[in-house]
Amino acid sequence: MAKINTAERVSAEASDNFVFQRSLLAYHAAAERIAGEVLEIGTGAGYGIEVVAPQARRFVTIDKHAPAPELLDHANVEFRRAVVPPLDFPGESFDCVISFQVIEHIKRDAFFVREVYRVLRPGGRFIVTTPNAPMSLTRNPWHVREYTPEQLRRLLATRFSEVETLGVFGNKKVMDYYEENRRSVERFTRFDILDLQHRLPRWMLQLPYDIHNRMNRRKPLEKNTGLTTSIRMDDYAVEPVGDKCFDLFYVATK
Repeated sequence: MAKINTAERVSAEASDNFVFQRSLLAYHAAAERIAGEVLEIGTGAGYGIEVVAPQARRFVTIDKHAPAPELLDHANVEFRRAVVPPLDFPGESFDCVISFQVIEHIKRDAFFVREVYRVLRPGGRFIVTTPNAPMSLTRNPWHVREYTPEQLRRLLATRFSEVETLGVFGNKKVMDYYEENRRSVERFTRFDILDLQHRLPRWMLQLPYDIHNRMNRRKPLEKNTGLTTSIRMDDYAVEPVGDKCFDLFYVATK
C-alpha cells in the first residue's frame, strides 16, 4: 500500500478501516457499471486500480500525486499527473468517468461537471462519490463544500439527462462504530462554544483537523479493536440514496 500523505488519502491502516472499506466498495460497485475506455479523476493511493482496470479496455487515471509504481503495472493502465479542472483530453474521449471523494475539494464544481460531460461519449456514464453532508460529524477544512443528496443531484442535472441517486449505507456494526466515533467527536467539539470550526478560514483548520482526526480514529481502535478492525466491505451496501447513507454514489448518464 502506498504511503498516505494526508488525512484525505485513505489507507488500509487499521484506524482508517471504517473509511477504507466503504471506499473499496465504491470501486467494486463502479467495476460492475463500467466498460470501454475509462477515466479516473483522483487516483489517490491507487488501491482501486486493480479493481476497476480489468473491466476497462483502457484505464487512464489522473492525480496531483503518483501512486506506487507497482500499482500501475498493467498493460491497459496509464497515469497522468494533473490538476483539475480543466481536463486535458479531447471531447468525447471516454465511455466512463469515475471520480471518488474528489468533487468536494474542487472550487469550480460546475466547471468540473461540464468538463466531465465534455470528455464523455454520448451515452457515457459519470460515476461520482462524495460525503453525504448530513452524516459528517464536524467540518472538514480540506473540503471546499459538502453536498446534500438534492444539492448533488441538481448540480449533475445541469448537464446530464439522467442521474441515478444511490448511497453507501452501513449495517449495524458500522453504525455502532459511527455512534462511538460521534460521541468522541462531540466530547471535543463541545468546547468550541464560538463555533470557530465554521468561522475560521479553511487553511487555519487543516493541520489541527488532521491531528484531531487521526487521534479520534485511533480512540475507537484502542477502545474496541475488534469492532474497528472487523468492519469489511460487505458491511456496506449501495442502495437508493437516503438521509443515513455515508457517501453519495451517483451515476449520471450523458
